[in-house]
Amino acid sequence: MYTVELKKLVEKMKLVNCTPDINIDEIMITQTDVNRPALQLAGFFDYFDSDRVQVIGNVEHAYMQKMEKDHGVGIMTRLLDYKVPCIVFCRNIEIEPSLIDLATQKGVPIFQTEQPTSAFMAEVIRWLKVELAPRISIHGVLVDVYGEGVLIMGESGIGKSEAALELIKRGHRLVTDDVVEIKKVSDATLIGTAPDITRHFIELRGIGIIDVKTLFGVESVKNTQSIDLVIKLEEWNKDQEYDRLGLDEQYTEFLGNKVVCHQIPIRPGRNLAIIVESAAVNYRQKKMGYNAARELYNRVTNNLMKK
Repeated sequence: MYTVELKKLVEKMKLVNCTPDINIDEIMITQTDVNRPALQLAGFFDYFDSDRVQVIGNVEHAYMQKMEKDHGVGIMTRLLDYKVPCIVFCRNIEIEPSLIDLATQKGVPIFQTEQPTSAFMAEVIRWLKVELAPRISIHGVLVDVYGEGVLIMGESGIGKSEAALELIKRGHRLVTDDVVEIKKVSDATLIGTAPDITRHFIELRGIGIIDVKTLFGVESVKNTQSIDLVIKLEEWNKDQEYDRLGLDEQYTEFLGNKVVCHQIPIRPGRNLAIIVESAAVNYRQKKMGYNAARELYNRVTNNLMKK
């Protein structure tokens, strides 16, 4: 199970801490969804997911205001006894001092934000889905080529980093070299990032470590990028047949998501950067509805039918 620190959410969403006496450093969030405790305020706690961030909007606050004082205290005490990660009041709703005191006693932090409830919930869920996404680390190089995330894979020493360096010289951007951390943020999207310790560095055999951001400027690097295309580099084998038309797409799989994959044979003299650029542009063209291989096949078929 992946977790994210509550204090990171507080910093990200710029929340105002109404319970400063509570130490939030060790409080962790484990759920990507949030909860508006409407039914809980009405006294129904069956199936209550207490691991979620609890959000109070105008509707919940108006209902709380109409409760009799003793009943309201009893309901909030019961809610806080579940040890929820935190409670966030949206739209700068004024919080009763008695509730802040009760939350402090129970060790449940309360925060305040000026954001509308729906917008706040949507942004929190989006951010948590990325932070808590399933992830793996693989060996490879990830570059942004014409807006497409290209993951270059292959055996150690085959030329992945050299290809990435040439792409950077041609105006593209490096995301990570050597180790790629892949997060599955949805069934259709994989996001690649670099480990903090190796971010913006490339290892070149015979030269050593170079800092891409320092050498080529901030426009040459990027922190995150979706993985749209995989290129696997392999040594040229004259006895192996390679795809020369590309009518049928090949795929590789990460965390259950399929990604288009090309196997590129390597021989001395081949310009890997141009090959990667062409693969990225061709992939982009296919997404826009044009398939060059299919067009050639149709032309050949039509020509044969005329004879």
